Amino acid sequence: MGLKSNLHNLKEKYKGTKMAPAFNAIHTFLYLPNETTHNGTHIKAADDLKRTMNTVIMALVPCLLFGMFNAGYQHYYAIDAAAGITREVSLFGNFLTWDNFIIGAWTVLPLVIVSYVVGLAVEFVFAVIKGHEVEEGYLVTGMLVPLIVPIDTPLWMLSVAVIFGVVIGKEVFGGTGMNILNPALTIRAFLFFAYPTWMSGDKVWVYEAVERTGTPDAISGETVLGSLAQNNPVGYDWLDMFYGFIPGSVGETSTLLILLGGLFLIFSKIGSWRIMLSSVLGALAMGLIFNGVVDSGVITESSKFYSLMSTDFWMHLLIGGFAFGTVYMATDPVTASQTNKGKWIYGFLIGFISIMIRVFNPAYPEGVMLAILLMNVFAPTIDHYVVQGNVKKRMKRLKAKAA
Repeated sequence: MGLKSNLHNLKEKYKGTKMAPAFNAIHTFLYLPNETTHNGTHIKAADDLKRTMNTVIMALVPCLLFGMFNAGYQHYYAIDAAAGITREVSLFGNFLTWDNFIIGAWTVLPLVIVSYVVGLAVEFVFAVIKGHEVEEGYLVTGMLVPLIVPIDTPLWMLSVAVIFGVVIGKEVFGGTGMNILNPALTIRAFLFFAYPTWMSGDKVWVYEAVERTGTPDAISGETVLGSLAQNNPVGYDWLDMFYGFIPGSVGETSTLLILLGGLFLIFSKIGSWRIMLSSVLGALAMGLIFNGVVDSGVITESSKFYSLMSTDFWMHLLIGGFAFGTVYMATDPVTASQTNKGKWIYGFLIGFISIMIRVFNPAYPEGVMLAILLMNVFAPTIDHYVVQGNVKKRMKRLKAKAA
């Protein structure tokens, strides 16, 4: 009670001052608001923006924990592979070990901490300067960012990207609910274009390889997409990709956990099943087209596009960040289409364009980030034409009845 009383007293002390938004944010984050409405008609519901954000975070936690274990596993497996130990004899059966988790947590948690500390600091600064309440929208963005960047991203680089993403991607548009681009993907795009060598994803991260090999930076290898883009064989089967025992960004590897998280968001009515399903259909359609081109003989094995184009169309759903982007970022209610028909169009184009970019841009063999950002820009246009189409249909009905 003492802490609550002290915070309440500080809130009253700074009421009406520049620092009021900061103390209000801390108070409402720890406790329920003590103000109630008295006049007018109101909708009674248990959900609010903070609860919605927390629900999405709960859906992301399994991916975060799995990513920590996988980081340690990839570390030990890469070292064993360099020593000539086959995958079957490696640590495949010892995935859930403390060694794996400690290494993963020691590397991933700093990314999470920096993402939240820097991002929320920017939010607080803008709230104080502009005199509005601190918005809860960054609660999800702060968790998404460390899950979609390479695990060895320097913390200073992440800090710069977070500041850019929050300021340019959200605050300049008016804050949460007003941004036209997904803030997490804006941060990821900034990192990609500003520091492309760090974002290429063509090497497997290894934690302190010098301890086991005696030579720092002795271990390197390609991700699944990197191998396919270079027409190299991939040493993982579809079950590895589905369960997530593959190298990649922290949260994107386990399609199984992403699928379960998507079902949870659909059940809680936060994520749009129309966007998710249509994105999958768009990706499958583009994959089928590429498979058909390869089967027709137009593309031969000598082509630099052959491996990705000849990959089974359904495999594109398991590799790279497609599943993660579709479930957690394409469904962002602020930047996605709002109409039901618009969601089908929006999602289908995201899936279709993602696989197209993935195949035709071997320098960056992933397309979901750029596809979602592109469709974020066109989402209002899609909704506009959907609404206009509905208006025209109703006008025709009215004219028909009047006649």
